[in-house]
Amino acid sequence: MSEAVSEARGAPSLLQTVALTAAAMVAFAANSLLCRLALQHQGIDPASFGSIRLVSGALTLALVVRFRARPPSPARVDWLAAAMLFAYVAFFSFAYLSLPAGTGALILFGAVQLTMLGAGLGSGERFGPVAWLGFVLAAGGLVYLVLPGVAAPPLLGAVLMAVAGVAWGVYSLRGRGVADPLAATARNFLRAVPMALALSLIFVARAHADATGIALAVASGAVTSGLGYVIWYAALARLSAMQAATVQLSVPLLAAIGGVLLLSEAITPRLAAASVAILGGIAIVLSQKSRNARR
Repeated sequence: MSEAVSEARGAPSLLQTVALTAAAMVAFAANSLLCRLALQHQGIDPASFGSIRLVSGALTLALVVRFRARPPSPARVDWLAAAMLFAYVAFFSFAYLSLPAGTGALILFGAVQLTMLGAGLGSGERFGPVAWLGFVLAAGGLVYLVLPGVAAPPLLGAVLMAVAGVAWGVYSLRGRGVADPLAATARNFLRAVPMALALSLIFVARAHADATGIALAVASGAVTSGLGYVIWYAALARLSAMQAATVQLSVPLLAAIGGVLLLSEAITPRLAAASVAILGGIAIVLSQKSRNARR
């Protein structure tokens, strides 16, 4: 009887975790779709998109932190984290001038994960033969995706997105062990705003924005970034590190599907093969790390 009651009580919690995780992954994939949609139709320039995204995200996160039940924890000022957040948003925005949504998300995600795995290796973390195979497979898939050829994505866009991925990877590493990640993210968004506004001033001669472009940038900042992170942190409280890392493998796939349905983009054989190599290789590394941790 008691076991049945425990299962009944646990079911809603599991369902809620699944729903929160799915919503967060859709939000992260939607960031690529919103940016690509805004820039594809020239509704806004990339510098303005990034600035509006950071400003609206900062306002949303500040309101969430202000009105939540738990007061924000004191934290050290981390300008490097804020700079990495700005770099991610800026390079992400400029990359989507030329990249399809799915391709951009795949390069971004691959660069993020390879940066974090590379940092683990640099800090003395040991990889077994199978994990090394996965790492090489993922790196090879990323190289194959951007190799020159008819189906290759624009090189400049691919490089910009790879830099965005490295910046986001470094930002994620800086956030490990933070006592209050939501408040830290809100502060970093706020500190990144002046950097984004300075970039907009540099590109003021190319600045333009219509109502649709502004609305898409606000949605990217306030909803899919700001509220997306709130949802993700709520889900993270109930996920293991392995589950959190693995579930993010779905983001490039969701972005690619959204690109096909909403932006009339094509999934090329090269993109499909690279996706299998990159996401499969990373999944292999993560599974080996989880197995070693259990041992």
